[in-house]
Amino acid sequence: MIDPLADVVSLLQPSMRFSKQVIGAGPWRVHRSDPGDLFYCVVLEGECLSSPGGGAPIHLMAGDFLLAPSARDIVASSRPAPPLEVQNWPVPLGEGVFRLGEADAVPNVRMLIGHCHFESSDAALLVSLLPQRIHVRGQERLAMLVTLVGEESRADRPARDMVLARLLEVLMIEALRASGTASASPGLVRGLADPRLANAIRGMHGAPDRAWTVADLASQAALSRSAFFERFRRTVGLAPMAYLLAWRMALAKRMLRNGTSRVADIAERVGYSSASTFSAAFTRRIGMTPTQYAQGDRSVLP
Repeated sequence: MIDPLADVVSLLQPSMRFSKQVIGAGPWRVHRSDPGDLFYCVVLEGECLSSPGGGAPIHLMAGDFLLAPSARDIVASSRPAPPLEVQNWPVPLGEGVFRLGEADAVPNVRMLIGHCHFESSDAALLVSLLPQRIHVRGQERLAMLVTLVGEESRADRPARDMVLARLLEVLMIEALRASGTASASPGLVRGLADPRLANAIRGMHGAPDRAWTVADLASQAALSRSAFFERFRRTVGLAPMAYLLAWRMALAKRMLRNGTSRVADIAERVGYSSASTFSAAFTRRIGMTPTQYAQGDRSVLP
């Protein structure tokens, strides 16, 4: 069966930036800027407050898992929150362990934290299809996966980067499918949780070469054209044809980067009747011709 969620995560190509264990004692607060990469945290003991990517702080307790696919501003603190003037920076203790707060106090919270980078040139587009923040409670499988990621990132084993990439993909998929869909922000997860919309999304992913229309997709969802359009836009956050275009372009860019197919063949595989029609659409969307993109001439991108 076609799995759109796995499609998107695998296209993101996650790679580990760093993973660490953090312990905290007494009142503490840490605030850091991030380049919009994936951030995750699992609380092993104690509790804390965390707000990756902005928004209200989330109360995390032992066993909780938090993931933000694109975190540009991360604030975390002890609970209850200390005065605003309290600011800390993690102090390295060795062997991947860092400390926050009072140096001589007994730690009352222990966390595993990781920051990952997406290698895909379509990362911004693909991340926009995912929830902004995912908070999962009571899922031991996620804690186990985080532990494996941390161990692998600190080891020097053969095929380390390949294993890490696969573990990170599994971690993301596990977190996304474990997240509560009712409270998730608009995006792919909510779309797949709607059985009718899921049929249409799987159709687009399974046959991107088909000449889809809104009416065709509405038929897949067993909805009227107008009802389908509004339900899709509200749930996924994009109009149906905008989602289809984004997915086709993501696939086309991957094939162009691989350099194993002619532009005409790629055009046919992503649903365009001719190479010229595809080239015009690609140039309008990406800002360069398919040939320029395939040759790696991305300096002209806006």
